[in-house]
Amino acid sequence: MDLASRPLAAVLVSLLAVVLLPLFDRRPTVRETITFTAAALKLALVASMLPAVLAGQVIEGATLPLVAGLSLHLRVDAFGLLFALTASSLWLLTSVYSLGYLRATASTHQTSYYVSFAACLSATVGIAFAANLLTFFVCYEVLTLATYPLVVHARTPEALGAGRRYLVYTLGAGQVLLVAIVWAQSIAPGAEFTPGGFLAGRASTATLGILFALFIAGCGVKAAIMPLHGWLPAAMVAPTPVSALLHAVAVVKAGAFGVVRIVGYVFGVDTLRATGADIALMLIAAATILVASVRALGEDNLKRRLAYSTIGQLSYIVLGAAVGSVAALTGAMFHFAGHGFMKIAMFFSAGALHTEAHRDGVRGLDGLGRQMPMTMTAFALGACGLAGVPLLAGFIAKWNLGVGALEAGHVVLVGVLVTSGLFNVAYFFPIIYDAFFKAPSGQVREAGWPMVFPLGVTGAAALCLGVAPDLGFHFFTLARLAAESIVAGGGVPQ
Repeated sequence: MDLASRPLAAVLVSLLAVVLLPLFDRRPTVRETITFTAAALKLALVASMLPAVLAGQVIEGATLPLVAGLSLHLRVDAFGLLFALTASSLWLLTSVYSLGYLRATASTHQTSYYVSFAACLSATVGIAFAANLLTFFVCYEVLTLATYPLVVHARTPEALGAGRRYLVYTLGAGQVLLVAIVWAQSIAPGAEFTPGGFLAGRASTATLGILFALFIAGCGVKAAIMPLHGWLPAAMVAPTPVSALLHAVAVVKAGAFGVVRIVGYVFGVDTLRATGADIALMLIAAATILVASVRALGEDNLKRRLAYSTIGQLSYIVLGAAVGSVAALTGAMFHFAGHGFMKIAMFFSAGALHTEAHRDGVRGLDGLGRQMPMTMTAFALGACGLAGVPLLAGFIAKWNLGVGALEAGHVVLVGVLVTSGLFNVAYFFPIIYDAFFKAPSGQVREAGWPMVFPLGVTGAAALCLGVAPDLGFHFFTLARLAAESIVAGGGVPQ
């Protein structure tokens, strides 16, 4: 298959699973085989484009012309490939984990679960490879609709209420985003993503400022920027693999991806600085990081504590985009992968605690580190990484964000990063202490291998990416290439 065909194939392979899975509703082994095969093929297709992108090539994919000036268009650059590699590799692991989790909880509606998961990953890779705003918007809204059945999977009143809240937030934000896209399209027909931005000098400062605010409001809901975050903690009623999808693979990462695309490829860092929007975005991100950390301290439910942690961690990405230097953008983009592996390891661990120990709170985990060593070690690696402990993936992102902030003259942001790290210690380390240093009460064993294997792999990845950030899929190099293209395109000093 030639390079130009692979972006569309990567998007469509999971849509093929969407079509096939309902045909085998009563044959779970076939249904799961289709899911694993589609996930493996998607990862292989996405990974096959890595050598070309590392060599500096931008892969132009399929284009579907619509009315005059509008088209659906796919393109693979370093930033999009980084996101797609993260999402597709974690989908494969989440599919294995789902097998064990759904069976352990005797979950119903399993076919619709796998169908929705496949649709979500198709939309996510479409977002990653979107070459223009229209393609991004179409895939962004498909992701919203495909995720809803997963949020309401349990069909309980609480789940249905969380689903309604999710739709109100995300569909409402989608309408704001559509207004912004139509406006941008009227200013720059085609609205093709361009490193350094395509709106620079195309409108007045006031117009660009209002337009930027609309874009951030539209993407900020999925990115869980405060006060647009309310749907995310409520959605923790969903099964744990769905929570992992929301936090580490697709939905909130799609929002953060959108923010970086808007900053670096629609407006450009120069334009943001000229309008003062960069300072406003920094303040919003810093406030979200700190307030979310305080909220996490007050949560007794483990998944809700993880949810507020995600809200804060995502704003690291927003903060790096606002700072706009090569180092800050590199740290922000690398955090897509680093945070993805760390946070999904923690959610996988939370799911194992739910199914085997029947514990959902942050208390009562005494001694489980001895009884469930793989589970709690993976959790500890994720927690230490999010706190910024050296030799773990989170440290690489925070270090580059801090260096970038200092280079740009924003010393106070280093204080925000340090304070956030201390909060992470405060709300995660008591859990780790109880698990490893207190005596166990009762008999608990590890979950089955379909759950333990993925959490072990993701926990190990949190460590490996901290020691060798280019190991495997060259996440750090991809982040650096994307950051340099944004800065060079905008003419911003490095």
